[in-house]
Amino acid sequence: GERFLADLQRIQQRIDRTQKQISSGLRVASASDAPDQVGEILMVRARLDLTVQIRINLSRAKAEVDTAEQTLQSAVKVLERAMQLGVQGANATQTAVTRRMLGTEVRALLEQMVALAATQAEGRYLFSGNRDDTAPYVLDLDAPNGVSEYQGTEATREVMHPAGTRFRIARSGQEIFDDHEASAFRALNALRLALENGPAVEPGEPGYQEQVAAQTAAIEQALAELHRAHAHLNVQLGFYGAVQNKIEEAVRFADRIEVREQNLLSVLRDADIVEAALALSQATMHQQAALSARAHTWRGSLFDLLG
Repeated sequence: GERFLADLQRIQQRIDRTQKQISSGLRVASASDAPDQVGEILMVRARLDLTVQIRINLSRAKAEVDTAEQTLQSAVKVLERAMQLGVQGANATQTAVTRRMLGTEVRALLEQMVALAATQAEGRYLFSGNRDDTAPYVLDLDAPNGVSEYQGTEATREVMHPAGTRFRIARSGQEIFDDHEASAFRALNALRLALENGPAVEPGEPGYQEQVAAQTAAIEQALAELHRAHAHLNVQLGFYGAVQNKIEEAVRFADRIEVREQNLLSVLRDADIVEAALALSQATMHQQAALSARAHTWRGSLFDLLG
């Protein structure tokens, strides 16, 4: 009787195990199911979780970089418009009045550039470096560059590649908009001042032509500075374009790793549903056969035979 109960218990354990595999889809749901494979399963699971987190981080970085790249495209267009206005203003046929009108538009372009430098993504100022809770610049027409001092810090923001390396995904506003050799702010403000500060005397008065010539020279000088700033902004735009390519490649790399690790984890941990169903059917049949055989077992004694 004890042996029968022990055998019946083992059959029931087989039934419970296979039912659990079918319902959960897992062959190894706890350490006791396969003690020799637990370590490998945990390592694969850890690699998979890390890859998933890296891919999430890359997606967030992509959104920021895409916004930064679009912002710099707009900044380049602002400088291109300013250069058009500068060329118009440098024309000798322009009067002091029309030049001041052009200067007003350049002032609006300077304000637009300051607003572009203060672009945010998810509540973070993209061009303030590591101090992303503060706008990098505010308009200040009394300053030499037409803006305040840089309010941010150095940009050291990086993201991890699934291969384990890291790469930089941001540059500071000072690097982009206010480079000491090619400042977009300084160039715009210089053109604004050159256009707004016309001759101090009326046409025909002594010194008028000399002042007009000096104003034209200042406009042309500002134009040369605008060209340098325009070239510099295009270099910064190229940096963000390259980062976009790196992120896209890293996401594809992460996708491949994730598929590989998921397949490996499936081999180590997941149940073969067909095999489990067959085992369940066999165990159930054995259980029924055992119970049936037990029911037909003669339960009399020697005294029954003697009687």
